[in-house]
Amino acid sequence: MADSNHPSLDATGSVPSGLSRIPGGLDLRTFLELKIGIHRYLSGKIDLDKVFSRDEAAGRQAFAVIQDVVAHLKVPLENSEREKLALQILDEVSGLGPLEPLMQDPGITDILVNGFREVYVERAGVLEETKAIFRDDAHLMRVIHKIVSAIGRRVDESSPMVDARLPDGSRVNVIVPPLAIDGPHLSIRRFGHTPIAESDLLKNQTLTAPMLNLLKAAVGARLNIVISGGTGAGKTTFLNVLSGCISSKERIVTIEDSAELQLKQRHVVRLECRPANADGKGAIPARQLVINSLRMRPNRIIVGEVRGEEALDMLQAMNTGHDGSLTTIHANSPRDAIARMETMAMMANLNIAEKAIRRQIVSAVSLVLQVARLSDGTRRLTHITEVTGMESDVISMQDLFLFENRGVSAEGRVIGNFVSSGIRPKFSEKLKAAGFELPASLFATGERSWR
Repeated sequence: MADSNHPSLDATGSVPSGLSRIPGGLDLRTFLELKIGIHRYLSGKIDLDKVFSRDEAAGRQAFAVIQDVVAHLKVPLENSEREKLALQILDEVSGLGPLEPLMQDPGITDILVNGFREVYVERAGVLEETKAIFRDDAHLMRVIHKIVSAIGRRVDESSPMVDARLPDGSRVNVIVPPLAIDGPHLSIRRFGHTPIAESDLLKNQTLTAPMLNLLKAAVGARLNIVISGGTGAGKTTFLNVLSGCISSKERIVTIEDSAELQLKQRHVVRLECRPANADGKGAIPARQLVINSLRMRPNRIIVGEVRGEEALDMLQAMNTGHDGSLTTIHANSPRDAIARMETMAMMANLNIAEKAIRRQIVSAVSLVLQVARLSDGTRRLTHITEVTGMESDVISMQDLFLFENRGVSAEGRVIGNFVSSGIRPKFSEKLKAAGFELPASLFATGERSWR
């Protein structure tokens, strides 16, 4: 606050008298400058790093100091406005400034900051613009630096991209100029503190009870399953639910680019890839972790998402005694998922023939589950597809269950039916051998309509 009409707070240990001389009404500029000044004042009174790390004692001390300062301000503010000012300053100090209220809202799954003027959120699968704004690009960059420095990363012109995980499990992506032409951009993918359960999938009409029973049996019988879908379709959420069907007696190793899985079992080893440092060195990719996991005596390996050459090592692990593994992949259909897996396996550059890779896929993968986010924001399991073998050089597949989209209602809701193909899967005998006797009616041709 360089303006003489709006003197800044000092760090002498008392409320600066300059604040008591602010004249007239309180405009937005004055309000923002007050927040900056009190923030600076706090830095000389308390350890702000402890406050940002959610230390409860430091947080209570900070709020007490803020309330004391605000109470002594000789400015035209109602008590409710003083409380609002104190809370906003606490958000600046202990959280992410204008984003903090959004981070506290359990209904928000994504926060998308397009420069300092625009902040969007996704709620119930639908994007909406918020009233949250930053003062300018510098203010947004301060919040970004606060985020990345807390996780031991940096972002600047020489390193303009960051993809990392916040302490609460949220995933954050940052891209700044010169790569981002219109200013800094920040994306935060949030995950609920309470994991989605099977009952939630049924309640949300993501799938039907017969479909869920089949998948629970498939996980219990140690079939290898690939979950396919687009960004935000719910792949990780679905993987979390399926992982709940794994026995607590098994040792599970998870491998993720940014840790998001919320497994309920106790015997879980969580591995996370490491990006390169500022000098471009020290990266530990997923492939290296998959190879290392084989030496850790896992019963099951769960790869959060296959994106590259680690697909080959994942397939080899599935084919060498580590059945019952789960992974996700970005693809628009089960057929596309298999094609992408083949392409990624070839990225390992081991000069393996295409037909040999396809045979590995057929031997390794039993089921491909396609999840999708529909136009009304709802998520559906649109395909349960079995990989059945090879015909000549082509991988053969058959759909067991499908979601048939019948259009959109007048209210904008997607109308559709879950349909059974009536085909009994080839892995039925494997389910039976594992103690899962599924009724013949499960595969009866028919449909269940939700409107």
